[in-house]
Amino acid sequence: MRLDKFLKVSRIIKRRTVANEACDNGRVIVNGKVARASYDVKVGDILEISFGTRTFKAEVLNVLETVKKDDASLCYRVVE
Repeated sequence: MRLDKFLKVSRIIKRRTVANEACDNGRVIVNGKVARASYDVKVGDILEISFGTRTFKAEVLNVLETVKKDDASLCYRVVE
């Protein structure tokens, strides 16, 4: 699954266009490298997303096409 779609489905970022812009601006790092929106997310990847001065770090646990709102947090685990 594409990185921008994963960020939206897992509800880490609310809209796919915002996720796409974050990737284009170099704010999303996967496994220590800046990632493009088209990056293919796999289980075990470590995502780092810069939100202003804050950094959100998570490990990918599941890659699902559709997820209910209550189950969205099952797609990742916050790492810190």
